[in-house]
Amino acid sequence: MSDPAAAFPRPDFELPVRGGAYRRADPQTLQDLERVSSATACAKLHGMGISRSFVEGPRPLAEGQRIVGSAITLQFMPQREDLASGHGQEYVERHTALWHVLEEVKPGDVLVIQAFGSKYSGCIGDILARYFVKKGGVGIVVDGRIRDSDRIKELGLPVWSTGTTPHYASQTELFPWAYDVPVAVGGALCMPGDVVIADGDGPVIVPQAMAGAVLESAADHEDWEAFSRRRLDEGARLSDYYPLTPDSREEYELWRSAQAFAR
Repeated sequence: MSDPAAAFPRPDFELPVRGGAYRRADPQTLQDLERVSSATACAKLHGMGISRSFVEGPRPLAEGQRIVGSAITLQFMPQREDLASGHGQEYVERHTALWHVLEEVKPGDVLVIQAFGSKYSGCIGDILARYFVKKGGVGIVVDGRIRDSDRIKELGLPVWSTGTTPHYASQTELFPWAYDVPVAVGGALCMPGDVVIADGDGPVIVPQAMAGAVLESAADHEDWEAFSRRRLDEGARLSDYYPLTPDSREEYELWRSAQAFAR
């Protein structure tokens, strides 16, 4: 198959682009964050000064999805015929950042994909999703679309995307450009190695260096919300238990001590 780029002067630029080395999030921290919701993580980050942690747009492919993992990143960019276009499909794509990033997947990874909210680029499909799962990937967040959605549902792979399309990744306007680089997804910045918490409320990006502080703050928050739900179900007044007052905080501390003793 002829190379469409051969008709153009070739810029001195090589694809795919790969970012520098990075460290994945600590596995124990990821495990401990399993009990923290995306809403709580987002609220705690806001209190710490991080105002843009929510990935706006992507929705869960199936109900009941939840993931916590370490981000690996993939960046799509607009096609330009002298550098990169989708002609030739697999003959071209197999040499791109899309294939390369999948070879870097380790257990516990979440693939975070920048795709500019494109309605026409199926950034991941059945075969690649299967390979991702086989290598231990736990979920995908894409600021764009996927293809083969029914087969991906059958895999049980949690995916957050802006929708579905029959197009393959480079069929229309975008091209898999870079991996292990910072990406912009739904208005949030994600660095390789950041923590991704995603559930029914959507994905939240937790800066890796702040994951411990979020965990410490969120643990108490999740516990007192559980206590407040219980008291409200029992008929207590909302203003007394959400948020806690000094009196209900004291009651909560006694309840939490009793819960810890019961364990």
